[in-house]
Amino acid sequence: MTTPETPKKKRGTPWSWRSTPHNPDGTMTLIEHLYELRNRLIKGVLFIVIGMVIAWFLYNGILGILKHPYCALPSKYRLIPENPTNKCPLVYTGPLDAFLIRLKVSLIAGIILSSPLWLYQVWSFITPGLKRKERKLTVTFVLSSSVLFIGGAALAFFVLTKGLRVLVESGGSGTAALLSINQYLGFVIAMLTIFGVSFEVPLLIVMLNMTGMLTYARLKSWRRGLIFAMFLFAAVFTPGSDPFSMTALGLALTVLLEFAIQIARLHDKRKAKREAAAIPDDEASVIEPPSPIDVT
Repeated sequence: MTTPETPKKKRGTPWSWRSTPHNPDGTMTLIEHLYELRNRLIKGVLFIVIGMVIAWFLYNGILGILKHPYCALPSKYRLIPENPTNKCPLVYTGPLDAFLIRLKVSLIAGIILSSPLWLYQVWSFITPGLKRKERKLTVTFVLSSSVLFIGGAALAFFVLTKGLRVLVESGGSGTAALLSINQYLGFVIAMLTIFGVSFEVPLLIVMLNMTGMLTYARLKSWRRGLIFAMFLFAAVFTPGSDPFSMTALGLALTVLLEFAIQIARLHDKRKAKREAAAIPDDEASVIEPPSPIDVT
């Protein structure tokens, strides 16, 4: 007696653009995981390259924005050449410096511009192993991470205007700054990156709490240590090392940390109510007695 053959599961080809189809339960073989990782990496890199090309043509506008903290310094702290066409020039000393710095700025700007797209690829690679409710957090994760990174970069840009003046004024009277474009933009990009990435830490805490890996009770017991860790992180990793920048980053991270802890508290409270209302698997459900039969 012949039996119908079991239909074979389709598998993405090694060089297919489309992602490997997932099973309803989210299980995948090792080869399928590698195919999926490869496809997500290709898409993420392609989105970054597209953002980099766009930023390459917008370089002059981006450079003008990045130069604003330096140009905002009082003229007595900047070395201005005679009859200048540029009130706050940045110099370079090597023939390849201008091209390399444009390439670097375009790459960083491309990563920021395309962040919602490649972050979606990262989260889509993780979601097959999560529950259905957890997969619905994809849009929230992508939008929140993008907004937090941009918010951190915006705070860094504001702090730069104040912190750079503190650093330049520390040189004393009779000194003026004529900054190298490599050193200045490296300093600015490091500030934007550190502030932007550090703003993602509270989101990571919330996501760990949503997946059940980190509870509110544990966060509550760790609160003082986490606050100290935030200020220690700001003191060690802030590129400017000036008190204004370190204090601003430490306070911002503390506020975001407390916000994340309160979200975890509400989530665990709702989760406890759902579990209390649900019937455990090892407990028999209550059977109501049958209603009397009307013999008439």
